[in-house]
Amino acid sequence: MSGPLEGVRILDVTTVLMGPYATQILGDLGADVIKVEPPAGDNVRGIGPARHPGMGGIFLHANRSKRSIVLDLKRPAGREALLRLAATCDVLIYNVRPQAMARLGLSYEELAQVNPAILYVGVYGYDQRGPYAARAAYDDLIQGAVGIPALSVQAGSETPRYAPSAIADRIVGISAANAVSAGLYHRARTGQGQAIDVPMFETMAQLILGDHMAGQSFEPPLGPPGYPRILNADRRPYATLNGHICVLLYADKQWAAFFELIGQPGRESSDPRFRDIGTRTQHIHAIYRLVSDAIATRTTEDWLAAFEAADIPAMPMHSVESLLGDPQLQAIGFFNTVDHPTEGKLRTMAVPSRWSGTPPDPSRQAPRLGEHSVEVLREAGYDDDAIADLLRDRVTLAAARDAATSGASHD
Repeated sequence: MSGPLEGVRILDVTTVLMGPYATQILGDLGADVIKVEPPAGDNVRGIGPARHPGMGGIFLHANRSKRSIVLDLKRPAGREALLRLAATCDVLIYNVRPQAMARLGLSYEELAQVNPAILYVGVYGYDQRGPYAARAAYDDLIQGAVGIPALSVQAGSETPRYAPSAIADRIVGISAANAVSAGLYHRARTGQGQAIDVPMFETMAQLILGDHMAGQSFEPPLGPPGYPRILNADRRPYATLNGHICVLLYADKQWAAFFELIGQPGRESSDPRFRDIGTRTQHIHAIYRLVSDAIATRTTEDWLAAFEAADIPAMPMHSVESLLGDPQLQAIGFFNTVDHPTEGKLRTMAVPSRWSGTPPDPSRQAPRLGEHSVEVLREAGYDDDAIADLLRDRVTLAAARDAATSGASHD
């Protein structure tokens, strides 16, 4: 283990993406993350492609730096094992509804009895004080509930569309990792454990409304909601003679440089629409159309060179495939090829943050289902006979001994 969270022990009772992404971040930062899975495993294990069952790509990219233990928490012996593990942990994080944790006998009050200093972190759909408290939540539902598909129509889409990424799961996962880190800092100062709730709906509502509350920020309102620049139908990659380019003209000096490039020096001063950021925002539709027409006259390569020379922010429009070969990512070693014990050679991504004193690094690749069940139970004080009983009763499962080398030859 290395990294700023070295010595922190986290009991991860999460599945799918939001919770696992949060705990992977914490694991990459050095925490010892114990992933508790039901006998059937985390559902996302089955999303392919995969070389072996239960080891799909999305699972591999959200569950490194963890150990896997299987516990059937619906069985008394499984609950008892979890409580014994919780007594040794700094954090328990879960992403089912709180009512489900209560039914399992794993509420905050019950966890605090075995470990008063524990941080009990819930990452789920809705704040429990509101009428949505008992509702299930998934990324698509939350995107819709905070207006992302409706905003896509305002921004020019013919039909409402979800963002083509699980952005609610990812953003709320990052928020949960932040909450855990802040909770650990508070406990280090005070010794106080506590329950922390990170609801998806409210987290994403704050994110969306931060951009789009606009005139509704004031009482009485000064105008309708919506940030015009972001909702402009022409806010998109600009077509060039041979492709597309992403460019953002924002500051006064960038507009001056752009008009120099297109042979209209001084227009930013003579045209009142370009006087300042306020007037540009008022006329953003016409302004984006002007830029679009100008960029259509040259190639992507010409514009990238011209914008770099003029210090105007611009980037190529990558596809996912071309992003994998991006020269910046290649230069910093963002991608690494590793040998997974069962899955063969994998392309993995580096921890994106840089630390001068306690650099984080993944401690291990994503585990097989139950790979560490026996190891973790021993750490909780179970002897070999007790572990054998749990295995026999299928309260826990252990990965087959010979699985560690079964796929190592694949590349």
